[in-house]
Amino acid sequence: MHFQEWLQSLHSSGGVRGPVREDFWSLLPSLPSSSSFSLSSLSRSPSSLLGIGALASLTAYWLVTRRRPMQPPCDLNAQSIAVQGEPNWRRSALLKDDALLEFYYDDTRTAYDMFQRGLRVAGNGPCLGFRKPGEPYQWISYTEVCGSLVLGSGLLGKGCQPNPEQFVGIFAQNRPEWIISELACYTFSMAVVPLYDTLGEEAMVHILNLAEISLVICDTEEKAESLLGNKEKGATPTLSCLVLFNDCSDAIVERGKNCGVEILELTQLMPPKPQDLAVVCFTSGTTGTICFYRSLCESSSKDVSISYLPLAHMFERMIQVSMFCHGARVGFYQGDISLLMDDIKTLKPTFFPVVPRLLNRIYDKVSSVTSPLRRAVLHYAVRRKQAELSSGVVRNNSLWDRLVFNRIQANLGGNLRFILTASAPISPTVLSFLRATLGCLIFEGYGQTECTAGCTFSMPGDWSAGHVGAPLPCAMVKLVDIPDMNYYTKNGEGEICIRGHSVFRGYLKDEEKTAEALDSDGWLHSGDVGQWLLNGTLRIIDRKKHIFKLSQGEYIAPERIENVYMRCVPVLQVFVHGDSLKSHLIGIVVPDPEVFIDWVKERGIIGSYKELCQHPDVKKAVLEDMTAVGKEAGLKSFEQLKDLHLHPEMFSVSNGLLTPTLKSRRVDIRRVFQEQITNMYSTTAI
Repeated sequence: MHFQEWLQSLHSSGGVRGPVREDFWSLLPSLPSSSSFSLSSLSRSPSSLLGIGALASLTAYWLVTRRRPMQPPCDLNAQSIAVQGEPNWRRSALLKDDALLEFYYDDTRTAYDMFQRGLRVAGNGPCLGFRKPGEPYQWISYTEVCGSLVLGSGLLGKGCQPNPEQFVGIFAQNRPEWIISELACYTFSMAVVPLYDTLGEEAMVHILNLAEISLVICDTEEKAESLLGNKEKGATPTLSCLVLFNDCSDAIVERGKNCGVEILELTQLMPPKPQDLAVVCFTSGTTGTICFYRSLCESSSKDVSISYLPLAHMFERMIQVSMFCHGARVGFYQGDISLLMDDIKTLKPTFFPVVPRLLNRIYDKVSSVTSPLRRAVLHYAVRRKQAELSSGVVRNNSLWDRLVFNRIQANLGGNLRFILTASAPISPTVLSFLRATLGCLIFEGYGQTECTAGCTFSMPGDWSAGHVGAPLPCAMVKLVDIPDMNYYTKNGEGEICIRGHSVFRGYLKDEEKTAEALDSDGWLHSGDVGQWLLNGTLRIIDRKKHIFKLSQGEYIAPERIENVYMRCVPVLQVFVHGDSLKSHLIGIVVPDPEVFIDWVKERGIIGSYKELCQHPDVKKAVLEDMTAVGKEAGLKSFEQLKDLHLHPEMFSVSNGLLTPTLKSRRVDIRRVFQEQITNMYSTTAI
């Protein structure tokens, strides 16, 4: 048998798939194919023997280190199953029937149970990590965290009631005390209400009053002072106690006393006597969604996650309880996002929850290679790794990982096993590129707060991009017609609706909005527009509601921003647009013809109405004026336009850009100005 045939027989008997075998042969010099080529002919030349020895060594190394394709848990061409014969009503192909998964573990039914299970798994193992600048991570064990939950008894001593109607506010950045406070509340069946800065003062007051919150736990005096300011104005009458993670000054204690608010440090929450406790009960809740992540990603007590996404958002909350359920570790960033990469290098996480904006930054940095040679090598290496991905192979020990991608992977700690991206869509180009360069599993999920973070999840083994996976076993997903937007289920398109154990029961004390979100059959109407693909996965194609997310996960209410900008003197009409793959807003502005020419003339520019709309200095002046008005009105930086197009024709009913009730036809405006929108995003540098 010729040597080349022998090598090929090894490949065929080893079950190596075609694309992988081709990669191997691409690394080798071509060998003669004539029938005269044999081992006996090679034996006459010492150099040939050395060459064949090196070739055999390379072959042996490749056979030992090669990664076999991941076996998907279901047929990737049929990842979801039609329910009751309805093609637009689908459930996970991983289920035996239409009965949805409610609990992953029979003995784990609440958030409290999940931590207790992690305690049994990890015992005295590390649980919560933190670090000071330039120092390694320090760890609090599961046993120590459990001992700290006596804090819940201290809350009872301050008048909190041990029932789900007792709401406790947490106003703090991610840190171990946040989780300890949350678990302490769960231990005594109290509900946690996260608060965060970007809510704004008006929303903060509304939440405190709606939930009748009497006690808020804060991390800094500055946040406590902002709450005291509302109390002093009489805006939050129920607030009576603030608990600070850090030491508090005598001045703030005195200020609190003057307005009827007790100020305490966390260590001062001493529990009452045991005989004072009447009952200890556990909070109810569903864990089907997040526990299923474990079955997908096989998380274990050896896994480590980095916590930097806001704990006030459901995505990060579900990630953490899943980690605790399996006895894994969670390390917190230092609180400064500019130091996140240093925290990651130090922590060396195995699991990395992200939002697309961060992945976009990694992509931009990696792909911005200036040297033509290095760029060519990078692109070739990416193509070779993507070829492996297409055959189901995911690894970080290939030749290309060692030669090209090792530094990239080292910048993320070097131990990543899987990444979960959610909160907003991610570009298929970026996703495919990073799956190749990072050498780890990257999953994409879709959901919202109202369905406990997730309802669909990309399937292990399916490394295609451009969709958000199939329904999770805890949820069913269906599409319904949206006639106003020309989306019909007969075309496999419509509004995404979700039903299952993970769907919420309603909005607090707001039956009207609950009825808008939940129909009589228990379906949650998401406001997103989806499309079923042939393989049973879901693609997000549009948004029904006039609220959307930017790539960093920030919610945008465009009509509210438009109402602010309408206060600008030169502005008659404005359309605010955002793309979930972009991090900033742009706009279409129709200047007021009655005042626009004079307003511009005051700035030394003369011309006709149409000429002025095309003048770059005029556009700059209008944008500066709008930014100033927006800042005065309290718009956040991400809510401000970064570019605009001045349009000389009014939006009207006759040109199809306004409804008969004079509301913007947002879909039509976006379609008409698609060219300008594309140009603005391509030229605006953020």
